[in-house]
Amino acid sequence: MRVLGIETSCDETAAAIVEAPDGAASNGPVGRILANVVYSQLTEHRRFGGVVPEIAARAHLERIDGVVQQALDEAGFGLADLDGIAATGGPGLIGGVLVGVMTAKALAFAHDKPFLAINHLEGHALSVRLTEDVAFPYLLLLVSGGHCQLLTVRGPGDFTLLGTTSDDAAGECFDKTAKLLGLGFPGGPAVERAAAGGDPQRFALPRPLWRKPGCDFSFSGLKTAVRQTIEKLAVDEPPTGDPRAIADLCASFQRTVGDVFADRCANALAASSMPTLVVAGGVAANAYLRRRLEELAAAHGVRLVAPPVALCTDNGAMIAWAGVERLRLGKVDALDFRPRPRWPLDPDAAVRGVPSQVGSRP
Repeated sequence: MRVLGIETSCDETAAAIVEAPDGAASNGPVGRILANVVYSQLTEHRRFGGVVPEIAARAHLERIDGVVQQALDEAGFGLADLDGIAATGGPGLIGGVLVGVMTAKALAFAHDKPFLAINHLEGHALSVRLTEDVAFPYLLLLVSGGHCQLLTVRGPGDFTLLGTTSDDAAGECFDKTAKLLGLGFPGGPAVERAAAGGDPQRFALPRPLWRKPGCDFSFSGLKTAVRQTIEKLAVDEPPTGDPRAIADLCASFQRTVGDVFADRCANALAASSMPTLVVAGGVAANAYLRRRLEELAAAHGVRLVAPPVALCTDNGAMIAWAGVERLRLGKVDALDFRPRPRWPLDPDAAVRGVPSQVGSRP
């Protein structure tokens, strides 16, 4: 089974082809990435200090055909050799999502292939099963620039939200910290690099909801505390500021986020009794945070699994794999599917009293 996956929800134009053996959707052998092409728009957005939706949409439109063709060429297949065509249908910046969905629909229609509209968050949620033998169900910490959630994952389209952020996502907090310190964009890798030589105990930063019941997150107070600390130290930009203070603040910030993740995940593990903890999304690429979660998992006697770093950030392979998982179950979408700027994994969460996810960024 071979599926083409297209990802255009934010600032990467990506296409990939994934191959998986025929068989049951659960507990089967892992897949193989035949091609995984990602065009990053960092150059277009860096001077603005963040992603500009209109620029992103135009860049997707200019690059999508070439990226798809490059993926086909690298895999050595034509569209006729595929079993399905998947694309991110949301959530995300709607201009970019439209580009990917319309491209996938056109290819599916022209070549009489099944079309699969993939929830971007489901792509992250299932990505670990592309490279690791991970059985359903499992506990998932999904952390990215626009989302921070704890969920139980029982299969494609079968998610239960245990907790989410009431304000900002962890990835957004990383980006804001980097911007305040003049470290550049994207912020996550910049903060991690700066923290490598810092003292994580120098600054005492607030840990929102620390040791409180439940699985929800809050990061707005931490973001404010970082800003106030910077103002107190009068740190401007790395060339004129204090490099040691910058390194120590980044290390202290990173440790604080790790404390929050460990605390919230401990509550989720106690409530769910899952044998496996999976961390996915862009923030999951942070090596320090992975180590903190490994320590937590070991303490609770569970297995921690994370996708390879290259599959943590946005990519077409995770969308293709989610397409494989859905195609195996016969979950095919009609060509009248409408792209969605917001698309919760657990639409019934609000009914159960779990706050809805804040933000629409992937």
